[in-house]
Amino acid sequence: MLLNSSKPEPTGAANDVVYRRLRAQVMHGEILPGSARTLRGIGKEFGVSMTPAREAMRRLVAEGAFTLSSSGRISTPELSNDRIEELAALRALLEPELAARALPRAHFALIDRLQSINGVIGQAIARQDAVGYIRTNLEFHRTLYLRAQAPAMLAMAETVWLQMGPTMRSLYEKLRRSELPRHHRLIVAALKAGDEPGLRLAVRADVTQGLRMLAQ
Repeated sequence: MLLNSSKPEPTGAANDVVYRRLRAQVMHGEILPGSARTLRGIGKEFGVSMTPAREAMRRLVAEGAFTLSSSGRISTPELSNDRIEELAALRALLEPELAARALPRAHFALIDRLQSINGVIGQAIARQDAVGYIRTNLEFHRTLYLRAQAPAMLAMAETVWLQMGPTMRSLYEKLRRSELPRHHRLIVAALKAGDEPGLRLAVRADVTQGLRMLAQ
């Protein structure tokens, strides 16, 4: 039996599509800090009614991807220096632990995959593609951390990434990278050597150094 393509998508499914696509936009720095959105505009952008737009935004506000002012204004957060320091500290706690837990499962296929992702990061840097850089940089980290088999910890790390997405875009534009992140090479080298202390140090430096420069 053929599906009726004109049948409207269920509200729950529409809500999930809008949520996931907006979440990716924020996490990857496609939306700048302080950018305002409206439910009507979101509905128009994604071709949905106000109900799924409202529900998707409610979920994203709860995760810290957007802020909701007392006047009802919805916008991406503009992080204070203290907030940047706090989120950098969370990354420094969570991500070295995830990497260390992944180390016993870091076989050659994973290392090859990380090196391949580094190549794509290099292409994004050459194009001065901020969004591409942020997206593939997070893919590098997520690919490693998935081997940790610690889904609750990874979910916490992703929530931090989400809250920092717009700020990461600002950081990229400030640093104007021209070469691959040095600490990615150190991460790969530590994985090859089975060096847990070196891996922890490399990950901690990678996820905090730029953020703390931004907070200065």
